[in-house]
Amino acid sequence: MIKVRTLVQAIAMAAGLAAVSGAHAADFPTKPIRVIVPFAPGGSTDIIARIVTQRMSQELGQPMVVENKGGAGGAIGAAEAARAAPDGYTLSIATVSTMAVNPACRPNDLPYDPLKDFQPVTNFANTANVVAVNPKFPAKDFKGFLEELKKNPGKYSYGSSGTCGVLHLMGESFKMATGTDIVHVPYKGSGPAVADAVGGQIEILFDNLPSSMPQIQAGKLRAIAIAWPQRIDSIKDVPTFADAGFPVLNQPVWYGLLAPKGTPMEVVNKLRDAAVIALKDPKVIKTLDDQGSAPSGNTPEEFAKEIKAQYDWAADVVKKQNIKLD
Repeated sequence: MIKVRTLVQAIAMAAGLAAVSGAHAADFPTKPIRVIVPFAPGGSTDIIARIVTQRMSQELGQPMVVENKGGAGGAIGAAEAARAAPDGYTLSIATVSTMAVNPACRPNDLPYDPLKDFQPVTNFANTANVVAVNPKFPAKDFKGFLEELKKNPGKYSYGSSGTCGVLHLMGESFKMATGTDIVHVPYKGSGPAVADAVGGQIEILFDNLPSSMPQIQAGKLRAIAIAWPQRIDSIKDVPTFADAGFPVLNQPVWYGLLAPKGTPMEVVNKLRDAAVIALKDPKVIKTLDDQGSAPSGNTPEEFAKEIKAQYDWAADVVKKQNIKLD
């Protein structure tokens, strides 16, 4: 009888806690919301997070306070976000680096599980990637670029923002898809890689389009192909990878919102609804466009599928190309 009574009490307590949680979710938010950006201030992740969350704050009636927690390729900030209370008051920004590349490159010592420790809310925005060359490269278009690489295996080098970064994996994925052999030169960030591509120290560059666009428009780099759903008006003669016959490479990067696992779906849906309104604001759309990005605002389920797809892609590239962190 005592055991039965204890079980009944436990069930009643759980039901009471659920009711309190539901009440809190209905009132959410009643205080400022902390948003962890797992990278330093000023980068694409930080900029996009601030653009969208500032407008979301107006819808939610509470400030969304961005806090930068950089280090270890985003792993430090992501780990802290994963440990936060699942109440909607500590959120974080997801990137391909934190949710796919880090797990692929650090499978044994990553302090969080990207698929188990978070509840996806929505993808804020997508950003195009680009492969570009120094203007002296002996090819003017994608077809000629591919022919030149295949005629000269191992002759040309490409730069990325660092070993086992998303742009390194893009370069290795390109090699796998096209059957070409180009030599990777890692840099400490996109800035130095762009500078050396312009200067001719490396012939090829894999990059996020926003950081290369000024040099492309100035004629100091030649864009060969972009990872984007359609051609971009300002560089209309540059094909997408899908146009060029390699749809598997047509993967932009994304920046989305995460809550800790266990966050009530009522809270998750309120956050997602606020994000959708923000991402439809013409001012937000224009500001994102100025950063070379386009709004998304998909559902939690759709964003979870995007994360899993990139997670599987990164694991496959790292394994097949035997990529290791130094």
